[in-house]
Amino acid sequence: MTIPGLSLFYAGLVRRKHMLSVLMQCFMTTCVMSILWTVCGYSLSFSTAGPGTLAPFVGGLDKAFLNGVTDASLVDTIPEALWFVFQMTFAIITPGLMIGAFVERIKLSAAMLFMVVWEVVVYFPICHMVWAGAGAYFADMGVLDFAGGIVVHVTAGISALVACIMLGPRKENSMVAHNLPLSVMGTGMLWVGWYGFNAGSAAAAGAGAAMAMVVTQVAAATGALTWTLQDYLETKRTSVIGIITGSIAGLAAITPCSGFVGVKAALAIGVISGVVCRVFSTSIKTYFGYDDSLDVFGVHGVGGFLGSILVGVFCSSVFGGNQGAIDIAAQVGVQTFAAVSTAIYSAVATWVILKAVDATVGLRAPAGAEAAGMDQYSFGEDAYVEEG
Repeated sequence: MTIPGLSLFYAGLVRRKHMLSVLMQCFMTTCVMSILWTVCGYSLSFSTAGPGTLAPFVGGLDKAFLNGVTDASLVDTIPEALWFVFQMTFAIITPGLMIGAFVERIKLSAAMLFMVVWEVVVYFPICHMVWAGAGAYFADMGVLDFAGGIVVHVTAGISALVACIMLGPRKENSMVAHNLPLSVMGTGMLWVGWYGFNAGSAAAAGAGAAMAMVVTQVAAATGALTWTLQDYLETKRTSVIGIITGSIAGLAAITPCSGFVGVKAALAIGVISGVVCRVFSTSIKTYFGYDDSLDVFGVHGVGGFLGSILVGVFCSSVFGGNQGAIDIAAQVGVQTFAAVSTAIYSAVATWVILKAVDATVGLRAPAGAEAAGMDQYSFGEDAYVEEG
């Protein structure tokens, strides 16, 4: 998902002179978050031995360095080591998503320091509250988030918005996609990888996983075509950037719903996300003037938020969901509370962390670095070198 999917998706959308910086941020995030997850992240997220009154909000350190995880230990019916590495992929890509909001202007040291602290302060607690099971704050409320609408997309999307506002716009504040074929390939890898996220969250190779995969495919395709139709209606042209972005919007929106809804809901969610995410990524971004470079907030934040609310409706058997005749209004209320409170917490925490990072290593590259290219500034390397 992150390497190479997200890496290629983002790298193709930036200017050529910044391409390596994006690839490096994605690659280094994968490495750093893998270690952080092993050292303490898995334990803080999924341990139920949290400290006293904090137990509903964060786990303990009893599973640090995989302490107690053996060949015989299970999570439900699967090996705990498999569950550990599966959940690691979520912990890697969530901060990785934010890279798209501050490309072409942030220092590598600042990006990595921010994402490490953010992972500990934001991701691990929210992951615990939603997915750690009985005793965890949101889980005890009955919040539904099958594969990361709140845990992944709301946290990353809202934090990305705060980050891009605090960093300020790029000197060259426009999207210049230097290699769209790379972005198309990256999107395809993300789409297929999303099967693993959504179907894999069933933690079993059964009917639940199969339906999660079906609705993932349907929502992604519907989101892509919905976005493309709007492009054509507005400009009389279709757009490669539009269709791949629309597919990601559909994927983000179906993520929290995928284990709870049916095909009709997937079609509706795809249409809704394709319309609303496009509005946020174009009209609203332009109106407010924030430089969310690759539309992390508009696609992931808004799409994840939409899906997190809509699951409260479409999970009902009335709409073909598998949660029986639930109280839709009550469930929507629970979902809204969880999504909004997560968004507020993520925004405040991100602001504080970025202020601290700016006061220590500084956030933005020095004057001239953007014009020369972040690749040369950061590494003294270029993505393409002419021979002769």
